[in-house]
Amino acid sequence: MTRFRKGDHGDPATVRFEAAGLRWLGEAVPGGGAAVVEVLAEGPGWLETRRVSEGRPDAAAAEDFGRAVARTHAAGAPHFGAPPAGWSAEGFMGRAPLPLRAAAPAGRDSWGRFYAEERILPYLAAATANGSIDSAGARTVERCAARVADGALDAPQPGLVRGAVARVHGDLWSGNVLWARDGAGTSDRARPGEPGHGVVATLIDPAAHGGHAESDLAQLALFGAPHLDRILGAYAEASPPAPGWRERVGLHQLHMLVVHAALFGGPYGAQTVRTAARYA
Repeated sequence: MTRFRKGDHGDPATVRFEAAGLRWLGEAVPGGGAAVVEVLAEGPGWLETRRVSEGRPDAAAAEDFGRAVARTHAAGAPHFGAPPAGWSAEGFMGRAPLPLRAAAPAGRDSWGRFYAEERILPYLAAATANGSIDSAGARTVERCAARVADGALDAPQPGLVRGAVARVHGDLWSGNVLWARDGAGTSDRARPGEPGHGVVATLIDPAAHGGHAESDLAQLALFGAPHLDRILGAYAEASPPAPGWRERVGLHQLHMLVVHAALFGGPYGAQTVRTAARYA
C-alpha cells in the first residue's frame, strides 16, 4: 500500500478537522455518496491517507460523480454550520478559520442568516486590512450580506435532500477532487467496484459542515472542473436544484471568494465586491 503523509506546520487541528470531515463524508458512501480518500492514521499535526493513483476523467466518470455528490448532500446534517460527527471545535477552510455551530441558534435557522453571519462577514475585516477591499467595497459586501441574512435569496435544497440542511464538502474546488484509477486510494467501503470500472472522483481536503448543496456546486464551477457540464447535468437529473439555481451560483461562490481575498488579497478582493454587487 502506498501512503501519503501530510502535516500542518501551523495549527495541528487543521489536519484533525480534515480527517473528521473525510470520515463524516464517508458515511454517505454506502448509500451511493462520493468516494473519499481513505484515512489510515493521524497524530498531532499529521495525517496519513492512501495515495491516490490518478487517471484521466471522461464524461461517464463525471456523470457518476454528479450523481454521487447528490447522494452525499442527501446524507444531511442537523443544522447549518453543523460540524462533522465527533468534532466540537472551530473548523478550517485551508488556512482560514471556519466558524461552526454546535447547535442551531434560537429561533428560525435560515440558510441566509447562517451564510451572511458565518460565511461572508467573518472574513471581511481581514480583506479590508490587507487592502484588497476598500471601504466602498466593504459597504457593498455588507449590503449584500444584509439582504442575504433577511432571507431574500434563500432557496430550498435540491430534491434528494429531505431536510433543510445538506452535508457538504465545503471546499469543493476542482483541486480537491482526485480522479482515482479503479478507485485506488479510496477506503474499502468507498471503493465503487472491482478493478476495471475506470476512474472514480475521490474527495480530499474537505471543510465539511452542514450547508447548502448549491454551495458545493458553485465552488466546482469557480475555478473550473473537467466535464463540469456533465457533472452538473447528472446531479440535476438525480437531485433537481430549486428553480433559478444557476442565477445563484455567484452568491454561493462568495464565501470562497472572500476567504481568498482575506488570505491572499490581490484581485480576489475586486472579484468579491463585483460578485456581491450582483446580489446587494
